[in-house]
Amino acid sequence: MKIDVAPLRVTPGEKLSLGDRPTGVTALYTSKDDYQEMLANHVKALRTYHERLYADGRRALLMVLQGMDTAGKDGAIKHVMSGVNPQGCRVAAFKQPSATESRHDFLWRAQPQLPERGAIAVFNRSYYEAVLVERVHPHFLSAEGVEPPRDLDAFFDARSRAIRDFERHLTDSGTAIVKIFLHISRDEQKKRLRERLDDPEKNWKASMNDVVERGFWKDYRRAYEQALAATSLASAPWFVVPADDKKNARLYVSQILIDALAALPMETPKPDAARKKELIAIRDKLG
Repeated sequence: MKIDVAPLRVTPGEKLSLGDRPTGVTALYTSKDDYQEMLANHVKALRTYHERLYADGRRALLMVLQGMDTAGKDGAIKHVMSGVNPQGCRVAAFKQPSATESRHDFLWRAQPQLPERGAIAVFNRSYYEAVLVERVHPHFLSAEGVEPPRDLDAFFDARSRAIRDFERHLTDSGTAIVKIFLHISRDEQKKRLRERLDDPEKNWKASMNDVVERGFWKDYRRAYEQALAATSLASAPWFVVPADDKKNARLYVSQILIDALAALPMETPKPDAARKKELIAIRDKLG
């Protein structure tokens, strides 16, 4: 069953309000077994498309995953990308910028992690942190040698414009871009943070910083609304995925990826006359 993800897309120019976007919806699956079968079918389709992308060798795919703490980014990557050949897939996690990264412009650290033609790259967080975390905490800009500007809106509008130009350059160069915001409720985040404390196998994930940042929930939501609305392009759209149900979210994410790959003009190379002759020679040599 193909899942309709069109309602999740952020329309270019839309005045986005995350309060109007649900964090929970009716389950796409009827049981745990049904979910596992649906996800397995998606994983199989992704593997097939990825092999075609690799063989075609003319295009690449970049998936950007963003979301509040505990939104399910790691789990989505683990489950959705489980069948993709790791030789042609890269996952990059964008944490606090290093000292070297802070001495460059905010887009610089993304460049080495971009996918080569024929490959998929997944950004677990991304260059968008520079218009999210730093909008909520503008004093962080001083670590980059940037004095917090008096007009924050103008400053981050300029960064959003730089992101749009950057992504247009990538798509013009053959890299398809899919951007996904995993949208969870504040109550669901609290539940997941408590699970980290209650489950000894998850204790290592517990962080006081997550609790501190939770106090800026409204500020982060406003920052996301502004960033997503300003950078959702027809060629590089944002999707707001209801993520209170992790299984549902993974099915949405995998369908979005399948749709993006299916839309690419790619095919397995067909041998020309010279190649056919070479293949015959190889067969003869093998005996």
